[in-house]
Amino acid sequence: MLATGPAGENLVSFASLLADNDASASCGFGAVMGSKKLKAVTVFGTNRPEPADPTKLRQLTDWLREVKQRRPLQTPSPPKGMRARRQACFGCIAGCERSLLEMANGKRGKYLCGSGLFYEPLASRYYGELNEIPFLATRLCDDYGLDANVIEAMIVWLSRCHRTGILSDQETGLPLSQRGSLEFIGGLIRKIALREGFGDILAQGTLKAAQTLGSDFEKLLGDYAFRDGTGIVYCPRMYITNALIFAVEPRQDFPQTGDVGGTIWRWLDWVNGVENPEVTGDDIKFISQHFWGSEEAGDFSTYRGKALAAKMIQDRHSVKESAILCNFSWHISNIELFRPGVVVEVLSAVTGVEHDENSIYQLGERVFNLQRAIHVRERGYGREGDTIPEVWYTTPLKEAFMNPELLAPGPGGQPITRRDAVMDRHQFELMKDEYYRLRQWDVATGLQTESKLATLGLADVARDLRRVNLAH
Repeated sequence: MLATGPAGENLVSFASLLADNDASASCGFGAVMGSKKLKAVTVFGTNRPEPADPTKLRQLTDWLREVKQRRPLQTPSPPKGMRARRQACFGCIAGCERSLLEMANGKRGKYLCGSGLFYEPLASRYYGELNEIPFLATRLCDDYGLDANVIEAMIVWLSRCHRTGILSDQETGLPLSQRGSLEFIGGLIRKIALREGFGDILAQGTLKAAQTLGSDFEKLLGDYAFRDGTGIVYCPRMYITNALIFAVEPRQDFPQTGDVGGTIWRWLDWVNGVENPEVTGDDIKFISQHFWGSEEAGDFSTYRGKALAAKMIQDRHSVKESAILCNFSWHISNIELFRPGVVVEVLSAVTGVEHDENSIYQLGERVFNLQRAIHVRERGYGREGDTIPEVWYTTPLKEAFMNPELLAPGPGGQPITRRDAVMDRHQFELMKDEYYRLRQWDVATGLQTESKLATLGLADVARDLRRVNLAH
């Protein structure tokens, strides 16, 4: 069904989706899409959408550009024989290091963060220089629709299995002894995508593949892989707050865990005396109090303050991600540190609905609770699923992403080491209790309460959960 709207002609109308399915409508639009086996909706028009307050939005735009120009980004040096140019996503106002790489034969594609860099260390060691192979590895993942973060963790596990002698080139049909080569990554990606030979086992994902092969293989997963098969970034043994974020998410939420982790590794420049650091000791104190709820939230020698910090991070990021404020450009240390209410200002200017910081957190809480309802309904339980890997309780921390000295702020903001840290099981459960209370969920079960959902305008969601005994 098509309708005409103010932004242009031929806008998709959602009325027909809702009209004949009251049960699915009660769960929100995401459930409607699922009940209709609908994967996506394309909206197009002929006119340019106008913000409610274009003058205010222009002022914010100018300010954002000025802030980003304080630390201009450089286009990364391309590998030999390739060309590179920065290429921001459509509509991006702040920019990051997202690049477009092009080979001499004209093959080109985006190159950014983990999806671009995951094969660089192996390829550089194998070939003795940085060449086009990491770029081709990224293109292979994109072409076959595979998550580069999952493939990176799988390669680490396969490498351990090969080094210990329990997997060989002959057994797998893969050149495990040539990790870093184009032949290895090409063979791995194709075997997984086509479920060919050993690739049929790997196509289950790293964790299930290890379980299929047996306990010796599971042991070699070590403390590196999360339950979604990706390699751990910003581990809670290093950054305690992130334990709750990992526990309640089925996948790693890098913007949320990076709120703490990314802030701390920027703070390391200040610790190491680097000129003009992005985050200073005073900045950590301000961020802890204003964005994480208390000064204790910025002290990583204690579990105190971390439950509130996790909740605030989740709620704030739920709004930012819904507003498509990309974490690469909108990391707390890049934008909000300089103008704490800027997200409120942007939303108000665009929508014409006046917000303040309290209402922003309430919006985020509503989004987060809707997501929680979907997760709980799909898995069928609450607290039992809010867990972290057992290995984090037993295996001392030896390394951390972008933090080789494993340093974090401690009492009084002074650096402390988290080397050899493990999660304290009892303290984690107490922190989880506090988190549920802050969320106003049932502490014993971790299930949402009907009263809380109702205050968020989600009474229909509460009714749906109650029907399957998943609301308290």
